[in-house]
Amino acid sequence: MFFFRLLSRLPLSILYLLTDFLYLIARFVIRYRKKVIDENLFHAFPELSDIERKKIRNRFYRNFTDTFAETIKLLTISEEEFRRRFVIVNQPDLDQPVKNGVSSLMMAGHIFNWEWGVVGTNLYTEVPVETVYLKVNNPFFNELMKKIRTRFGGFVTEKKEFRRGMLTLGRDPRIVLLGSDQRPPSSENRYQREFLNRPAVFFEGAEFLSKKMNLHVHYGKMIKVKRGHYRYEYVPMASPPYDGEKPHSITDRFCEMLEENIREQPDMYLWSHKRWKI
Repeated sequence: MFFFRLLSRLPLSILYLLTDFLYLIARFVIRYRKKVIDENLFHAFPELSDIERKKIRNRFYRNFTDTFAETIKLLTISEEEFRRRFVIVNQPDLDQPVKNGVSSLMMAGHIFNWEWGVVGTNLYTEVPVETVYLKVNNPFFNELMKKIRTRFGGFVTEKKEFRRGMLTLGRDPRIVLLGSDQRPPSSENRYQREFLNRPAVFFEGAEFLSKKMNLHVHYGKMIKVKRGHYRYEYVPMASPPYDGEKPHSITDRFCEMLEENIREQPDMYLWSHKRWKI
């Protein structure tokens, strides 16, 4: 942990020099998951030429490697610097239901840099924030990510623990952050639908919780302004009452909004993930 804290104290401009080197390694030497990335981009953007998709892939490598610098920097970044680099839009809209005694859900996808979205929500909001995460197998890195995600407050809950305690949402109102585009294992209850021109499966925890407990739901829209600077917008997605709502309506709306977000800046999505494996 000491090494990462020491590394984190370097200016972000210096850390980017390190990730410039990682970018060259990922793109030209090991060609990190090139086959997976190219296949995902081919299906997502069939209307683009090979050259246009290649440009997206190369910019993806840049964003992917920059994420290492930006995430490590979160260990020691000052509040002043973070606020300068990360701006949130519509933050009061996310807080208000909780202030009124009702928990809110915020659904987001793996758009760079989603870790800044977690930390930024903790910093800017005026109410308790809980981030649900999948446990990392390595104990050291699992603890490291917990420290990063709680840099400016909030708390994290492993997915299995959250399931056991989710009924407390009514007793202890809070914002719950959910990474909602992860691929569920076959042992889970899964919802299958088309996503970026191919069948994909989704968790429906947010669907179940929001309709069961009449919760407000927002989408976390990430936009990269320039290197090391982001804008995060909380977009209202669904509100109670949900009587008469079609099955899967919230998950469908999330997928639509995530697709829109991806198409605005396609190089920002995690294309190296085997997302479409059924």
